[in-house]
Amino acid sequence: MTDHAVTEGVDGIHGVKTFVSDLSTDQEAFKRVHWGKVMMWIFLLSDTFVFSCFLTSYMTMRSSTTIPWPNASEVFSLEMFGAPVPLLLIAIMTFILITSSGTMALAVNYGYRRDRVKTFFLMLATALLGASFVGMQAFEWTKLIEEGVRPWGNHWGAPQFGASFFMITGFHGLHVSIGVIYLLTIAIKVLKGHYEAKGNYEVVEIAGLYWHFVDLVWVFIFAFFYLW
Repeated sequence: MTDHAVTEGVDGIHGVKTFVSDLSTDQEAFKRVHWGKVMMWIFLLSDTFVFSCFLTSYMTMRSSTTIPWPNASEVFSLEMFGAPVPLLLIAIMTFILITSSGTMALAVNYGYRRDRVKTFFLMLATALLGASFVGMQAFEWTKLIEEGVRPWGNHWGAPQFGASFFMITGFHGLHVSIGVIYLLTIAIKVLKGHYEAKGNYEVVEIAGLYWHFVDLVWVFIFAFFYLW
């Protein structure tokens, strides 16, 4: 082995060790983008593939079934003043999530201004909106279960409806629930001045990326599952 080859091998090992050291010591990487933000984008990209598979499978299953698919306007209606109102609960849930995206964006804005009190309350408001969404989803599940919807059948039409409904909305609801816990954890640390001491509120933006992703996914679920 020549001296040149040995030198190249040593340089390569040193480069790998430097890269690992940078990531493990919370250094910035990928052209001055914080490693936490990069990791969140990678996670969201992988989650995008999962939700895409779910929705694609749903559309394929619905298009190929020979049994009529249940009418969403009938299934997801609530009775108001003695008359059924189609998709009322779903519309309220969608409005809540869209509103939570606004409060989260404001939280990120005030985080970069280092206003920890406003950042805390805006993140708290976002978490409360998310919790109310999960509560409404639990009510929706309870209502449909009481009406006889199961993963293997229902009295409205295609038996695959129940399986796709519980799988897709349940997986999204799990993401919202995790997001609520995540936001509350970060909000408490913001209020205690944890990030003020570090002089960096970028973690608020990283939490915001996750929350905006959850909201965006719901828009697709709303369009494909409830409006189609």
